[in-house]
Amino acid sequence: MGMGTGITIMTMDIRHHHHDHGHHDHSHGHAHGHTHSHGQSREIQLERDILAHNNRLAERNRGYFEAKNIVALNFVSSPGAGKTTLLEKTIEALKEQILFFVIEGDQQTMNDAERIDATGVPVIQVNTGSGCHLDAVMVNSAVKQLSPEPDSMLLIENVGNLVCPALFDLGEAKRVVVISVTEGDDKPIKYPTIFRNADLCIINKTDLLPYVAFDVDKTKEYARRINPDIAFIETSATKGDGMSEWFDWLKALRAPVST
Repeated sequence: MGMGTGITIMTMDIRHHHHDHGHHDHSHGHAHGHTHSHGQSREIQLERDILAHNNRLAERNRGYFEAKNIVALNFVSSPGAGKTTLLEKTIEALKEQILFFVIEGDQQTMNDAERIDATGVPVIQVNTGSGCHLDAVMVNSAVKQLSPEPDSMLLIENVGNLVCPALFDLGEAKRVVVISVTEGDDKPIKYPTIFRNADLCIINKTDLLPYVAFDVDKTKEYARRINPDIAFIETSATKGDGMSEWFDWLKALRAPVST
């Protein structure tokens, strides 16, 4: 695929994860005391098998990235937190210094991939259908088509969701969780797993702080209870506030490419 000349679309519908635990394959009206045990045991084993398979392939992805000296970043957030805008502004500012490739994950449409494509960097869209996250299989398939070059940076924008993506290692070097000040400052205690596994939390849309009830210090306190090592950067991707700190964080992961 040429630089900024087109978008490859992959459609992969995830239906094998039993995230909806409200159903069982037996009646709830049994008179004996082990009503739920068999169904729950099967479901727990299925989830373990799925995660084990995912983790094996994630390690293969990680080995490939390390061999090619590719820094892969997994961006996770709720819908509307500003991930795509953050990536657009980042690519526009740093594409002469860092060689970027992008995987865009969404349930439907290629809207975000079109926005990234307009920046002139190679991008592939992965539509998950009813699936609520990317997994290592999808990333592996996308990477084969995208063919990121050695010494590059792979930006993976996960499906907007703070629950399911927390469980699935993609083989990334770092996980970045993006939250918006419009979402509420208690996100870390509502969705602890995603923060426990994150290396960096970007608190975005800080230009709106005067207009919303959001306590930045409280959010950081909640997140550090779960993950004492998590780092924070406060940004307004649209206004540019805090972006230089974010750029420095990225450049520390990847030495600029010689031009």
